[in-house]
Amino acid sequence: MTASGRHVAHYHCVVCSSTIARKTDMISHLKRHINKGETEASYSGSLEMLCDEPGIMGLQWAKHLRNTVKVTISDISEACVKMIRENCRLNHIRVDGASPGSSGPDEPATTDEDATAPITAVEVAKMDANVMMHLRSFDYIHLDPFGTTVNYLDAAFRNVRNLGIVSVTSTDTGSLYSKSPNVTLRHYGCHIVRTEYYKELAARMVVATVARAAARCNKGMEVLLAVALEHFVLVVVRVLRGPSPADESAKRLRQLIHCQWCEERVFLKRGSLVDDNSQLPCNCHGSMPGKTAVELGPLWSGPLFNTGFLRRMLLAAVHHSMEDIQPLVKTLICESECTTLKSFAHGPSALTNQVECGVVIKTLERLEDSSTGEQPGKRKTGEESSSIVKKLKSDASLEHPAFYYSIHRHSIKGLNMPKLNKFLQYLTEAGFRVSRTHFDPTGVRTDATLEQFKAVLTKYSAPSYASSAAANQASLHATETTA
Repeated sequence: MTASGRHVAHYHCVVCSSTIARKTDMISHLKRHINKGETEASYSGSLEMLCDEPGIMGLQWAKHLRNTVKVTISDISEACVKMIRENCRLNHIRVDGASPGSSGPDEPATTDEDATAPITAVEVAKMDANVMMHLRSFDYIHLDPFGTTVNYLDAAFRNVRNLGIVSVTSTDTGSLYSKSPNVTLRHYGCHIVRTEYYKELAARMVVATVARAAARCNKGMEVLLAVALEHFVLVVVRVLRGPSPADESAKRLRQLIHCQWCEERVFLKRGSLVDDNSQLPCNCHGSMPGKTAVELGPLWSGPLFNTGFLRRMLLAAVHHSMEDIQPLVKTLICESECTTLKSFAHGPSALTNQVECGVVIKTLERLEDSSTGEQPGKRKTGEESSSIVKKLKSDASLEHPAFYYSIHRHSIKGLNMPKLNKFLQYLTEAGFRVSRTHFDPTGVRTDATLEQFKAVLTKYSAPSYASSAAANQASLHATETTA
């Protein structure tokens, strides 16, 4: 029920979420819980949901976890707040501040078919998110504004509780994917260019911005999840209070050296020279004239996934019958472990359905009825809290390799490259760690350098029909000339 980390000098009770410094006090605290019969974790924290859409995630949490959590949905738009209240009524969720059978000025009158006892209650507030987060502290904060989230990060990390979770959704793809480099520099303080791994580059840039915001509040963080799907980048981090975790997170921010000729990349080592391009594994800086490499960043150089967190996500998805998200989570688990031992369905199409896991959603444009039945349930409890706090100084060999290579980008002209799954097997047989990635359906995450990657690809690529025919024709013409 308790856990302590090397860099966090405290004990955390998962029953009441209290933080206790001394071990003897923690033992006495646990005995009082046992005497009262309180032996399971109580998820009674508040949740701040800031959605441009009408509170979809907040309704999911409220409907699946019921009264085990207290959900707060906030939006500054009057139209969005009205739509959130309407969605609460459609899902039989009571809005705090209104009686179950009464209708307020913004709510339609209750009909006979809607006269059902509410399954839970949520708080809906028409308030700026920064004001809300400065006034109250939360255990879980989900930020989903229109565009960038950098305007809310300082307020989010100011009052978030220790070991709390901050979830950030960024939809400003123009600045994330280096289409507007001036906006990128202004919002994220990073210099990036368009690369073959631009989606992971965007995810690491957002994580770096979140880490700097947390460090300004003397807080560190552990990245639990970072994905780039369609039109958004989602980053989920766990907050660790104290200057030591903040320092450890700040050390993960590094510059990236990117070769503009072959697109090889490597993180710049701490204390290295500014123009030291010799760290790149490629030979472009010696064989090509002029400057071949560019310095990008600062970016997050640590891992983007927590395997234990992803496995618990998969268990929860199975428990609540969320079949649309399971293929994505399975892909992320293999990516976090950098392995292909499990053949999971691949594809970034999860999280795109309008009907969200049994929750009836009415948007500002249209109303879609839920095609799946209600999935009542409760989050599984009783997990050992030793998995709550992770060591910030983890073994580098256990972390997944940074970035990936596109097999089509580095294919050899005139050769038919092998199938992707076969190529993953060839890389594994060559002694490299390898996995697929959700960032790119043709991408390969591996610890091999680009030169080693191309060598294996060339070895197992067969000549194409056109190149074979051209070679035979040339050989025949040379024979006729000799005769």
